[in-house]
Amino acid sequence: DLISQVDEVIKFITRHISVRYEFEGKPKRKEIWEYPLEALREAVINAVVHRDYSISSNVQVEIYDDRIEIWNPGGLLPGITVEDLYKKEHKSVTRNKLIAQIFYDIGYIEKYGSGTIKIINLCKQNGLPSPEFKEVFGGFSVIFRKDIYTEEYLHRVGLNERQIKAVMYVKDKGKITNREYQELNSVSNKTSYLELSALVEKRVFVVEGSGKKVVYKVTQK
Repeated sequence: DLISQVDEVIKFITRHISVRYEFEGKPKRKEIWEYPLEALREAVINAVVHRDYSISSNVQVEIYDDRIEIWNPGGLLPGITVEDLYKKEHKSVTRNKLIAQIFYDIGYIEKYGSGTIKIINLCKQNGLPSPEFKEVFGGFSVIFRKDIYTEEYLHRVGLNERQIKAVMYVKDKGKITNREYQELNSVSNKTSYLELSALVEKRVFVVEGSGKKVVYKVTQK
């Protein structure tokens, strides 16, 4: 049945991703997975509930070194766009109302239209980039990416403390401007420009916009 399928997919994923443990003085150890299981579970539920069952393809989960992709046949229905999925308030357009109702009744769906926001928030809480939602190959895909930009990695590529601080800022806020870099690190416009340019040269940041609207974002690798 569909509910068992969700559980089996999560078991499959956990066999292929890493986990570490924290004790924090408590008798029971805490599992820290490299991807938040609750977010993965939500994405799998969405894939099962929203897939187009008239298409012979199945829900597909692909696990790579740097990401997990969950794809279901059937794109978004009319009335909702990919951009809507990133908004706190967006309507729910359901392809399979009976299946959605069953998952809602057993508590697998908390609130219609809230799944993608829950996934985004869980990734952010766990220090991961926001997932990517996209329509591709006649279906819908959710892509979870690892956070490669740890302090250890950033030191290894030769960043100074101010630059590392800026990367952490962008991971939290989504972007940074030259002015914000100056204020964050108490440096001059010239220093800010040079250090931001170095981040771009090292392919840690990408530049978006032009003129006074230039912003710097973390490169998605």
